[in-house]
Parts: sequence; C-alpha cells; structure tokens
Amino acid sequence: MTILRIERAVYAVDDLPTCTRFFRDFGLTLSAAHDDADKNEDRAVFTTLSNQAVELRRSDDPSLPPPVEPGPTIREVVWGVDTQENLDQLVRDLRADHEVLVDAAGVAHLFDETGFGLGLAVAAPAKPPAVEIPVNRFGAVGRWNRGLDPFTPVRPLRLCHVALNIPKKGWEKAVAFYTDRLGFRITDQVLPMGTFMRCKGDFDQHTLLLCHRPDRAGINHTSYEVNSFDDVILGGNQMIEAGWREARRLGRHTVGSNVFRFVHAPCGGRVEYAADMDRVDDSYAPRTHEVTPPHHLWTLQTNRESAQ
Repeated sequence: MTILRIERAVYAVDDLPTCTRFFRDFGLTLSAAHDDADKNEDRAVFTTLSNQAVELRRSDDPSLPPPVEPGPTIREVVWGVDTQENLDQLVRDLRADHEVLVDAAGVAHLFDETGFGLGLAVAAPAKPPAVEIPVNRFGAVGRWNRGLDPFTPVRPLRLCHVALNIPKKGWEKAVAFYTDRLGFRITDQVLPMGTFMRCKGDFDQHTLLLCHRPDRAGINHTSYEVNSFDDVILGGNQMIEAGWREARRLGRHTVGSNVFRFVHAPCGGRVEYAADMDRVDDSYAPRTHEVTPPHHLWTLQTNRESAQ
C-alpha cells in the first residue's frame, strides 16, 4: 500500500465568492464544472497543474465532516493511493477499528485521531509542463546571449503539504495513526513543536505536519509548490496586488529548507507558496530535535522604509 500525495483539500467557508476570488488570485484553476462560481452558491472546485483539487463548500453543507474549530477551516484532507486494489486493502484494514464510509465515487471517508476528516481515493495525477529557468553564476553559465523571458502569472504545480494544529496532549497517538495505519514516515520530530512526516510515495521532506498546540486543533496552512524562487516572490506580489494580506515575510525554512511566502486565507489559516523543498528517500534517518530549531534560515529584511 502506497499513499502518493494529497489528492484533495476540502474547506468549509462562510463567504464562497470571496474565497473563490482568493484561490483564483492565488493561481489555481477553477474547475470547468464550477466556472461560474458567482452563481454557484454551494461550492467551488479548483485544481493544481498536477490535478489535485481544492474544494470550497458552504459551512452549512450537511455533507461536510464536523469541524474541529469554529469558523472557516479545513474539514477533510483526501490522500491519493496508488491502486484501487491497495485502496480496498487499506479500507479493510482500517475497518478493524474505525468506521469507514465509501461514497458513490469510491472515496473512503473516516476521521483521524484528532477529529479531522480524512479521505482515501485512487490518485489521478497529471504531469505539469516542465519549465526550465536557466541560471547564471560565475563558473556555471546556463543562459547565453539572451535575457529572461517575461514572467507569467504564477500557477502552483501541486499541493505539496498540509499543516494541521493538534492538541499537544495525546500527540503521540495522533502521529501513530498516520505512521502505523497509513504508512507515513517521520522525517523530523521536533518535540516541543510538532512532527514532520511524508507519505510513502512522495519524496518531499514533509507532506504532513502535525503542529502541537496547548489546547486546540485546526488548520495551520496548506502549501503549494511553484517553479522557482522567482515564482515564490511573484506569487506573493500578485496576492498583495490583488488586495490580500501577507502573513509572513519572504524567507527560507530551516526544517525542509524551502523558500516560502505565506498569505492569510479567508477559508481559514494561511496558504504558502513554496520552492526548493528538501527531497529525502528511505535512506534518510529521522531526526529528533529536543529544542525547536529556528523557524527560518533567513527572512527578508529592509531598512528602506525607516531611512531618514
């Protein structure tokens, strides 16, 4: 059994038109079946270039899993499994001690130990177009006799990870559900802060982060890989120009090493543009951190605004 990736993130929202505009501005593609979202009062579905879905539904939709926090938030993360045979086996195994419902589309639905909705479906990946951005530096020239082409609006390649807040009490059981029952592998265990994990079929340093919080659960952020450092910067710029509020300055993480920009999301939590994440394979030895590492290797600093 191999879980390959995040297949779908399902949000419950109070203001569907505003949240629809947010993800349009973010660079996701509105599904053809829901391309008139201003008139569709029930939901909007977006896709990444890798054919993952971000689904927005009205908070009062009775078919949604119950929330773990008040207000707009993520209700379910659906994980993509490699084959139907392996999905069926996984459902049989989980039914030993969990209630698992399979809908008409063949998607299995249950809850993790924190109460987040969790789905399992056969993955349907698409391969994004390859974009090579040649780089020049002393001793290694990738671009001769021409400048860079104009940049186009940023479109995320894929939904690369989700970060969920979980109560610190009982975090071991919450983590064990993903590792023991779903085959996730711990990459970095930060004892005061949370657990970074990857699903077996993905080589990002993490596809799931469970963040410890003293007494609450909820969405932290979802992260979307883009082509380059340039796209991280430009994506944040396009969101600011569209009127959205940046949540954290441009920087590069310590754990995972990716370049990031975060934007506050009206659907709950934040969204992240990410590039150049560490890749790890099965030879990677999980690290345990007794002390939380610094959040970032660097962040953008400027004294321009304060210049006299």
